[in-house]
Amino acid sequence: MIRVLLVDDQDLFRAGVKVILDAQDGIEVVGDAADGLEGVRLVEELQPDVVLMDLRMPEMDGVEATRQVFLPDRVARRANPVRVVVLTTFDLDDRAATAIRHGASGFLLKDTTPAQLADAIRTVHAGNAVLSPGNLTNLLEHSLTTPTPPPKEFGTLTAKEKEVFDAVARGLSNAEIGAEVFASESTVKTHVGSILRKLGLRDRVQIVVFAYENGLLA
Repeated sequence: MIRVLLVDDQDLFRAGVKVILDAQDGIEVVGDAADGLEGVRLVEELQPDVVLMDLRMPEMDGVEATRQVFLPDRVARRANPVRVVVLTTFDLDDRAATAIRHGASGFLLKDTTPAQLADAIRTVHAGNAVLSPGNLTNLLEHSLTTPTPPPKEFGTLTAKEKEVFDAVARGLSNAEIGAEVFASESTVKTHVGSILRKLGLRDRVQIVVFAYENGLLA
């Protein structure tokens, strides 16, 4: 069962999403909050698998709430990872890009369909993004961040890990990466885990962000 926390300042929206998600197989809404401050508290209390986080809220907005959810000391205390999907009313939202940099696994427009919403929750729960690397790159470019040289940690990757890093940044699946670098899916998974550990990243979404921000996308 995927445990979901809703964080949005509109009571009617939260109630509607709860009805939609509770009707889905394998998804359970375990709590809801009307602002980011309460949302951060409930993440620690309820330990959800996925948080649907509105960007614009009183007390604390979704960008700051996402940043606080992924503070290193809080992440270290959790038994299982928490994924955040931010909710916005329009595409190419600078706040969405910032939230993704803070650790969110992507964003959804608020007019998404119930099926798309459920699919997105299952996708991020599996450790993937809810938007393609190409769309993520467009979003990051829109936020006008100038790429910087890669940090020294990137130099600790082996030649094979750099191949896998590039393939992940381009949005390839483990099976596609295996075919490209002539390795089994389990070996690719091991390489991805090593890349995340060496670069201090949480998931594949953060690899795309890292690649963009450090000028490593071809």
